[in-house]
Amino acid sequence: MDIKLFFSAFFAFIALVNPIQKVFVVFSLRESYSEAELHHIVNKATVTAIGVLLLFFLVGEAILGYVFNLEIYAFQATCGIVLFYNGFIGLQKGAFLTIDKNTRVEDIVAVPIAIPMIAGPATITAVVTMPSVYGRLTTILAVILALLLNLIIMRNAGRIGKFLVRQNLLMPLIRITGLIVAAIGLQMIMNGIKTFVSHL
Repeated sequence: MDIKLFFSAFFAFIALVNPIQKVFVVFSLRESYSEAELHHIVNKATVTAIGVLLLFFLVGEAILGYVFNLEIYAFQATCGIVLFYNGFIGLQKGAFLTIDKNTRVEDIVAVPIAIPMIAGPATITAVVTMPSVYGRLTTILAVILALLLNLIIMRNAGRIGKFLVRQNLLMPLIRITGLIVAAIGLQMIMNGIKTFVSHL
C-alpha cells in the first residue's frame, strides 16, 4: 500500500467527516444529556455510521445504479446541495443542531448524529467514488481510521468546547466551519455537474 496515497485519502476523508463540526454538535447537547449519555450517543452513532459507510463501500454503486437507477453525478449534486444547506445553517445561526430537552437519546443516535452528520452526503459519496482513485484497501483503511479519530474527538467535545468558550473562539469557529462545509457542498455540486457534462 502506498503510504502517501493512504494519507491523501485519510486527510480527504477527515475533511469530509469534519470532526470540528461534531465538537460543536456534542458540546451543544451538554445541557440536555449527561456525560454518560453523550458517550453512549457518540459510541452508538459511530458504530451506526461505520455500518452505513461499509454498506455503501461494498455495494454503493449497485444501490445507486440498479436499485434507484441513479447516476453518481446526480447523487454528488444532490448531496452537495444538502451539505451546502447544512453549512449555511451553521454559518447563519451559529449552531448545526438544536435539540429539545425532552428528546430521548435513542431519537438522535441514528438521525441526525450518525446520519447525516457522520455518514452524510459527502462521506457516502466519498466511499462510493474514492476506491477508483485510491484503491479499495486504502479507502477502507482511511475511512475507518478517520472515523476512529472522529470518535476520540467527539468523546472529548466537552473539554474542547470549554476551552474554546474560555478563549471566545466557539462562535467564530462554528461560523467558519459552516462556511467551509457550505464550500465543500458547492464543490460537490460543481463536481457533479462536471461529471454530468463529461458523460454527454
